[in-house]
Amino acid sequence: MRLDDLDPSENVRDLGSGSGGGGFGGGGNILLGLLPMLLGSRMGCGTIALIGIAVAAFMAFGGGGGLLTGGGAPSSSGPQVSQSKACDTPEELQACRVMTSTEQTWTTLFKAQGEQYPAPILNFYQGGVQSGCGSATAAAGPFYCPADRGVYLDTSFFKELSSRFGAVGDFAQHYVIAHEVGHHIQNVSGTMERVRQDQRQMSQAEGNALSVRVELQADCYAGVWAARNKDRLEAGDIEEGMRAANAIGDDTLQKQAQGTIVPESFTHGTSAQRQKWLRRGLETGDPAQCDTFSGAI
Repeated sequence: MRLDDLDPSENVRDLGSGSGGGGFGGGGNILLGLLPMLLGSRMGCGTIALIGIAVAAFMAFGGGGGLLTGGGAPSSSGPQVSQSKACDTPEELQACRVMTSTEQTWTTLFKAQGEQYPAPILNFYQGGVQSGCGSATAAAGPFYCPADRGVYLDTSFFKELSSRFGAVGDFAQHYVIAHEVGHHIQNVSGTMERVRQDQRQMSQAEGNALSVRVELQADCYAGVWAARNKDRLEAGDIEEGMRAANAIGDDTLQKQAQGTIVPESFTHGTSAQRQKWLRRGLETGDPAQCDTFSGAI
């Protein structure tokens, strides 16, 4: 995807290195549900399954300000912030340009509805981080924190995405960032808060199923962003995005990690579902077509 002519976003911070508190204490959305897979080389399959389900349930049900916590004040603790260091590596610069592109796209879409787009903050970190949603480590993958409206990214994840999950290409990386921005759209539009309220009255399995719809809508929003920038797409970009969506489906990750699939523990959707909704956004370029909450998915 051609983004070299774009200036890097100014809504960026470099949070430096940190331990992330050594746990998940309410960390934000685990975009790709990668924790069980990343721990696979160190723990047995049974332990992996239990951890994956427990962490997903904790975050989905708003524990400590997780995935579906809307609003709230940003945390005052955490690493020192440096804006001067942001976007100073090739990987960070590319991510900053993706953010610029998403800002332009969603500003236009919001303006068409008579609204102003409140851009999120892209936070780079290494190893671990303390966000407004609590602490998290790089093993969790990129995430979005509703409490401080921040996208959190350790760019070393992109190497994992390519080498371990076979999702190669720059557009696969762009899709990851655009998906997190999709969660920001859900946050500022009130979707996250409505879902959080609904989940309070649901069983774990029902709450997981609702989380799947949240994630698939974010995939669709990522597709909308790409469709609105189709003049920048290059040959093979869409295929890269589809391979990435396939690689990070709950069924694919569970089968690779533990050899079995537990549908009631899904929180992000199957590979086929993720591809379907990314494609829906790509084909329509219309956020209104990203209603994953009505009907079958």
